[in-house]
Amino acid sequence: MVVREPIAAAGMELLRERFDVVSDRNGNLDDALEQADAVIIRSATRLTAEVIERAPRLKVIGRAGVGVDNVDVDAATRKGIIVANAPESTVISAAEHTIGLLLALSRNIPQAHAALKAGRWERARYGGVELADKTLGVIGFGRIGQQVARRAVALGMRVLAHDPFVAGDRFRELGIERAEEPAELLGRADFLTLHLPLTAETRGWLGREALEQVRPGVRLVNAARGELIDEEALHDALLTGKVAGAALDVFSSEPYTGPLLELDTVVVTPHLAASTEEAQDRAGLVIAEQVAAALSGELVTNAVNIPSIGGEDLEVLRPYIPLAAKLGGLAMALAGNRAERIDLAYYGALSQYDTRLLTVSALNGAFQGRAESVNYVNAPLLAAELGIEVGEEKRRSSRDFTNLVRVTVRGGDEEVRVAGTTIGHDHRRWLVSALGFELEIELAPLMVFFRYDDVPGVIGRVGTLFGQAGVNIANMTVSRTRRGGKALMALSVDTPPPDELVARFREEGFDDARVISLD
Repeated sequence: MVVREPIAAAGMELLRERFDVVSDRNGNLDDALEQADAVIIRSATRLTAEVIERAPRLKVIGRAGVGVDNVDVDAATRKGIIVANAPESTVISAAEHTIGLLLALSRNIPQAHAALKAGRWERARYGGVELADKTLGVIGFGRIGQQVARRAVALGMRVLAHDPFVAGDRFRELGIERAEEPAELLGRADFLTLHLPLTAETRGWLGREALEQVRPGVRLVNAARGELIDEEALHDALLTGKVAGAALDVFSSEPYTGPLLELDTVVVTPHLAASTEEAQDRAGLVIAEQVAAALSGELVTNAVNIPSIGGEDLEVLRPYIPLAAKLGGLAMALAGNRAERIDLAYYGALSQYDTRLLTVSALNGAFQGRAESVNYVNAPLLAAELGIEVGEEKRRSSRDFTNLVRVTVRGGDEEVRVAGTTIGHDHRRWLVSALGFELEIELAPLMVFFRYDDVPGVIGRVGTLFGQAGVNIANMTVSRTRRGGKALMALSVDTPPPDELVARFREEGFDDARVISLD
């Protein structure tokens, strides 16, 4: 593992307890990544598609911070590399810095400070304006935007926010007025703060067209991403007075040396929003935990290229993630690894939650062994490359179970269906139906399935032959469609049965005998 940029001591200690860690801050990046399974970076290291392609063993990229715009996430996803960040770590620091810039901008604090340090007492020149009863426009109402809004309300400001991806209930919960369109907000705000992610759509968002819509004399704060602003257009708006002042922590190119620094109406800081001891410690520890989870095959909750779900949903769904993977693997194995379509169905209380991560988990289980590297990241891509359609269905009611996950694999005229649930406080994973038979058996790393005619003596014969082969049967369950019809026997065993034993069962009249590893 390579730690390319410094992280908190607690994070380094966690990693060193479990992995071989190399702290390589100044060496050649390609050389550093040649043997690396994981790399941890901050904002200074750029992982382009070319760099990622030259890292043959890389499994996870950890970004100790919020943004991942210095990582080619698409290239990483194609290679099955998990990209994780620490989105919550800097929220408080960034929000507080935004408020600090807001106050500095409204009261000309940096300018007055610099003048006094230079021996000038200029009270009249640097009088400011109050924040109370002014309207703050918040563009982007995610985690940081919401925290800024809370603090602005505490300062007596009216807050108007716009974000098409945030539900109206969230605005109402926080007592914030929602602007349906950006133009409405731009025309009403006395102060404007940006909290958008950087995407192709948001790059240059505050350009000449948007600046024409702002209220004359507006004051602007940006502690999010420098590229959100057309800096040349902002410079012109400051010169004309359309924008009365700007407080900027981020720039399109850093370190910034451009003409905005020459204007007395501009307050600047060198990308400090996340630079608090607390934020850096949180980011380092969180990303260390995320990278450790990825390398250990555990769920990476902050991965940006795996479906991200809310904390409340994750708390409920977490026990069903490994269940879905086991069921996906079992269904695909019983289908002989032939699939044209995979359908996931969620019954009961599960149907009320965001189940995308369960679907990805089922695909991850289904495709194990079908490609060199399959994980939560590239399983959906692999399905698309293989021409396998994926469907998802939700139903509120389940006849016998509070929650139920069902996986159906279809290939040609064949259809294999399995279903399972969790039982007990420790969420043991149980198979409750397979191949049209109702069962009750705990899913185990090694399982054997027999289909045969329901006649006397079969159970005893299976037990005897397994015993003679030295294979211990841990659990067994038998189900049948009707008396004298077809039956299904499912076993969990401690060791793999010999190939010749499985062949013998097939030769002696069993319809099918399958040994399936779910480890």
